[in-house]
Amino acid sequence: MKISKLRLALLGSFCALVFTGVGIGAGVAFADQPHMQNAVGYLNSAHSELQIALPDKAGHRVNAMHLIEQAISEVNLGIQAGQ
Repeated sequence: MKISKLRLALLGSFCALVFTGVGIGAGVAFADQPHMQNAVGYLNSAHSELQIALPDKAGHRVNAMHLIEQAISEVNLGIQAGQ
């Protein structure tokens, strides 16, 4: 499965919004929690790499993507809890 340039551009724009805190109003929390913010960035990067990887991995690639999505959610909840 190939990912289109439009999808990559949209994903990049979304990540930029999340990283800056625009749209979720948590910019202050990110500044106070650089390690948590870095973790979200690394997880988003890993997710992006898995999206463009070849799909035939016996379901492990898709499972890994779901686990990364869960991890991103947990880290974001941790950032919110640390406000």
